[in-house]
Amino acid sequence: MITVHHLETSRSQRILWLLEELGLPYEIKRYQRDTATRLAPPELRAVHPLGKSPVITDGDLTIAESGAILEYLVECHGDQGKGDVSHLTPAVGTPEHRQCRFWMHYAEGSLMNWLVMKLVFVTIPKQPMPFFVKPIARTLCHQVLAKLVDPNLTTAMKFMEDHLATHTWFAGDQLTVADFQMSFAIEAALSRAGNGRFPNLQAYKTRMEARPAYQRGIEKGGPVIMSA
Repeated sequence: MITVHHLETSRSQRILWLLEELGLPYEIKRYQRDTATRLAPPELRAVHPLGKSPVITDGDLTIAESGAILEYLVECHGDQGKGDVSHLTPAVGTPEHRQCRFWMHYAEGSLMNWLVMKLVFVTIPKQPMPFFVKPIARTLCHQVLAKLVDPNLTTAMKFMEDHLATHTWFAGDQLTVADFQMSFAIEAALSRAGNGRFPNLQAYKTRMEARPAYQRGIEKGGPVIMSA
């Protein structure tokens, strides 16, 4: 039996969505964030030394990192996918395969770095600190956001928006493993940098959320995005 070690409002939701699409039996072990720090609890270190989520256990195997988990599930159980979930990994050498590989890496290799920085620098001025420090922190965070984070996020959002103008899903007309990897990043991007300016990204999110398997994953795992 596959066990998903599920941290609230985390990338773990990607895994629940894929498991629901494949119709695989699994159980969820839930973990709550620290109410003060919003970090993962120390109990996750007993599952994997990094103490992060998502992590799955499958028999004697323990697998961390959402991209590695998604690839493992597709390699081992992808043949159980039906309909538009029957080709989660496109044939090697095809344009769809190259797109799938790119977006699998882009989600965490490029996009999430800026989204995490956005969350951090928006949050810092809201944290308790001496009153005389708060104006300095607010000014510094504003400058970092304005000069570094927001310009890079705008570039990323436009890049994805333009891509989705000619693609239904990230690798083409069919749902692939790349869409599960990109799902959390898209929700975070629209939440933190969307501003209603990206209709193709919003339409993609709507398509994703309309899928019954996605809805079942949300029902079991809870909200995806943590508020700033």
